[in-house]
Amino acid sequence: MVNTADFINRLKKLMEFHQLTASNFADAIGVQRSSISHILSGRNKPSLDFVLKITNTYTDVDMYWLLNGTGNFPKKNIETTPSQSNLSFPPSSSNDGKKIKRIVVFYEDGTFEEYNK
Repeated sequence: MVNTADFINRLKKLMEFHQLTASNFADAIGVQRSSISHILSGRNKPSLDFVLKITNTYTDVDMYWLLNGTGNFPKKNIETTPSQSNLSFPPSSSNDGKKIKRIVVFYEDGTFEEYNK
């Protein structure tokens, strides 16, 4: 479940980061201005459609960060080059002795791929 108060704080952080008023933000994501007002006041909870409009409009917003605070904002976009298209694991040990067990790649369309060692 999404903690509404925390979601509102993250939404305000997003708006502040992009220097948007509630009206500008509503116009940018294509929702009624009253929708933003109702969500920011805690009267209404955000719908999935609302969240998707945000993440589709602002590609620096990680859906997991917006919904539950995990991840980063702004998210770091990793540009892939042809040499990066075939993923391989980095060396399995580092200075602290930790070893990679699994890597999960999430795509913007909601799909993901999992790579296990």
